[in-house]
Amino acid sequence: MIGINTLVVRSSGDGSVTEGLGFALPVNTAKAVAEQIIQKGYFSRPYLGIQWQAINPYIAMRYNLPVQWGVFVTDVAANSPASQAGLHEGDILTRIGEVSLDETHSFFNALFQYQPGDVVSVGVARDYQEFEVKVKLGESNSS
Repeated sequence: MIGINTLVVRSSGDGSVTEGLGFALPVNTAKAVAEQIIQKGYFSRPYLGIQWQAINPYIAMRYNLPVQWGVFVTDVAANSPASQAGLHEGDILTRIGEVSLDETHSFFNALFQYQPGDVVSVGVARDYQEFEVKVKLGESNSS
């Protein structure tokens, strides 16, 4: 793998050695980010307009949730793509496009498969019912 180092863990603090544990950003991701910065002056990401908490089987069981995996919407920004699509605080997102949110597919990884302006289907669980909404993704940028 060719990439850019983003983090290297030197020690765990309890005396155990973790030398050689590093994290890198893949070169194709770095290249895509660099090209956008050159073209636009910033890096553009798709924006849904929610704050959320990940759900796993333990959390689902603890809080008697209707699904094992997904993201629990804790806030919806006013006038955001999520609010315009009718999403509410307390909704649980279970899917973005064809990607189910689970132990191998995180919210960000699923969302970042799309570009700002794309219209994407989002699976939602609300009050023990499941349905789908279409969301036109907005743009979030980092200078």
